[in-house]
Amino acid sequence: MRIIPAIDILGGKCVRLSQGNYSQSTPYHEDPLEVAKAFEAHGIRYLHLVDLDGAKSGQLVHHKILAKIATQTSLSIDFGGGINTADDIRIAFESGAAQITGGSIAVANRPLFLSWLNTYGPERIILGADAKQRHIMTRGWQTATDLDVVDFIMDYQAQGVQYVICTDISQDGMLAGPALALYEEIIAKTAIKLIASGGIADMGDLEKLRDIGCEGAILGKAIYEQRISLNSLAKLC
Repeated sequence: MRIIPAIDILGGKCVRLSQGNYSQSTPYHEDPLEVAKAFEAHGIRYLHLVDLDGAKSGQLVHHKILAKIATQTSLSIDFGGGINTADDIRIAFESGAAQITGGSIAVANRPLFLSWLNTYGPERIILGADAKQRHIMTRGWQTATDLDVVDFIMDYQAQGVQYVICTDISQDGMLAGPALALYEEIIAKTAIKLIASGGIADMGDLEKLRDIGCEGAILGKAIYEQRISLNSLAKLC
């Protein structure tokens, strides 16, 4: 299972939200690049980089921070937040993203998302399936839809999607454990490479996600709150 630390950018700083609430953001570092370098120094190879300002506004904001991290580290970066046009995705890839995560766009403009899947290939396009009480949420987790998260993933798998990042928003930033039952259901019903995100509090949570068959695990607050050390993660990388 891949270990994928997260850097969420709000106002240019590294922050974490609680349950996707922008009014409950905790700043952890002024410079996302320094955080990324610390990850790399401990043997981390992957990074989940989220443009929270872009996700909320619906337009790409922090691609220059992406470019900085991509050019000054060797991390393989998946990038998401505010990617809604052909220009957005081009800029993100040109700025150094190895993969792009599309969530809101997969709901709002299915033909465009599928065109990206065809143009760039399923290895480079990740479906973002972020849910609250099983309903897919969009626009930085601010807008609810009537789409069931498992049905949403199964539908896109039939169109060629291979990678999915699934966040149970009610768990995110709460350090109360990941949504194991939901992930087990997804793994049982699909052949998706599932990347779990949200709620990871300790090494035991990572072991549980590995044991149920997750392809990757994204974690953030557990690192920043020193619940999981980078030295511990280095042993898994």
